[in-house]
This record gives sequence, C-alpha cells and structure tokens, in this order.
Amino acid sequence: MADLTVEVCGLRFRNPVLPAAGPNVRDGRMLTEAAHGGAGGLVAKTISVDAAPVPMPHMAEVRGSMLNTELWSEMPPERWLTYEYAVARRAADEAGIPLILSLGYSGEEIAQLAPLVRPWADAVELSTHYLGEDATPMIQAIAAAKAALDVPVFVKMSPLGREMRAAARAAQDAGADGIVATNSLGPAFGLDIETGYPLLGGSDGYGWLSGPAIKPLSVRCVYDIAQAVDLPIIGVGGINRGEDAVEFLMAGASLVQVCTAAIIRGSTVYGKIASQLGDWLDQHGYQSTYAIRGLAVKKALQ
Repeated sequence: MADLTVEVCGLRFRNPVLPAAGPNVRDGRMLTEAAHGGAGGLVAKTISVDAAPVPMPHMAEVRGSMLNTELWSEMPPERWLTYEYAVARRAADEAGIPLILSLGYSGEEIAQLAPLVRPWADAVELSTHYLGEDATPMIQAIAAAKAALDVPVFVKMSPLGREMRAAARAAQDAGADGIVATNSLGPAFGLDIETGYPLLGGSDGYGWLSGPAIKPLSVRCVYDIAQAVDLPIIGVGGINRGEDAVEFLMAGASLVQVCTAAIIRGSTVYGKIASQLGDWLDQHGYQSTYAIRGLAVKKALQ
C-alpha cells in the first residue's frame, strides 16, 4: 500500500489531507472531529484581534459549491486562547498530527496575536484575503510572524488580484516557509429567484465562492506558484474526492486542504479523501505522494 505520510517544514503529517481554515473547524470540538475523521493534520479557523461580525444567513449551497459571508472566527481571540486551542492541541497530540493556527490580517494584528498563540502552534497560516491588491501588507504580516515565532509560517493567497507568481516570489523573499493557495473567490453573489432576495445576508448580499466551482482556478494558481518558487505549497479549493487531491499534488502541492466538502458531508470526509488518494496511488503503481508531486510541472519543463 502507498505511504501517505508527508513531511513539510519538519512537520510530519499522517496523510496530506487537512481541513481548511473555515466554518468546518470553527471551534475545538470540530477540530477534534476532524482529527477523528482522519485528517492528516489540523488547521484552526482564522482568528483576528476581535470577533468577526456574522451576517445572517451566512452560507448558501449553490450546486455543490458554497457562497458564504464568513470572515474570520465569530469568537473573540480570548476564547481561543483560554479554551479552544487547548482542546485542539489535545486532539492533535492524541492523533500524533500537527496543529496549524490561522491568523489575520495586517502586520500589526499578526504582531499582537503571534506571541499569544505560540504555546499551541506547530505552525501558523497567515490569511491575506482582505488585504487588497498591494503585496506590502502580506510582506508586513510575514515579517511580523517571523519576528515573533520559531515555527513555520505559511501565507494564504487569494486566487485573484496580485499575479500569483509575483506574489509567491514576494512571499518567499519575505521569509515565508510555505504558501497556501487559494482562498475563496469573490465577491460573489446569488439570488433566491422565488423571493428576489440575495441568498446571503449583509448590507449588499455579497459573499465568497468555495467548492468545486473554483477548483480549476485554484489548481492553476498552485501550478503557477510551483514554477515560481521553491517552497512547499498547500493546495485548497474544491477538493471533493481523492482524484482532486491527485490533481493538486501533480500541480505542485505537498498537502491539500478541504472546507466545503466537510461542511456538506461532515468531518469523516478528510479520511475518505485520503483513502481514495491511497487507492489511486496503489492502482497506478505509486509508492507515495512524493512520486506524483509536481509531475505536471516537470512535464511542462521537458
């Protein structure tokens, strides 16, 4: 049988399928469920210096994908620091898997949060979703995290805006240890045709698109980044089955993250996708995920 274990930045993952930072891991209980559901590592929902406002309704399914108005954790950071991270840390330790904590958004906010989360973090992921087109805030966020922490720092990039290769190079130059690609896509908009009202709440009804609808765009971003920098990549965006994970790995990812499929199908989806990935590797004669990592990039360079 294929070996699904993966080592990235000195961290050993039992398989390459992780939760993405989102409502599927909104607290310690759901992170524990992800560990029990077979995730290869854990990624907690993004926190910032204040709790996020949550317009209602805040999620709507659109043909297997999702629209959402999720920003970052609706719980204040104090709740994570005093309770949720301890629950998640215990679950990660019992499963023997790493725990990655997601932080947002500006350099000033990261500088405030990073020292506080250090006791629980095996690595951190920095969200740059709301920082706009200029790469400078991303660079400042990386610098703040690197100054405060001695664990790997991954930076999460959105699929539009900054050109992906240039953004990846900027992240690498700033000292990032890895890149997560991509975040959800937006702003997006959907209507209930029976009522004429937006599917989502908030002042304008706008939200962010995730799930299978964005997978080809996310795979392209991973493929571009893999050709631009020599950093590990975590691919995310529309992974619903083992074959989707194969595609991201061939495009250059070392690990993948899952959100929408977990929201729709539950926390056992991580282990199911990992099992499907293992079956695919066995059927195609590969001994591990390392054998297919970046295969498409290598073929493009021939």
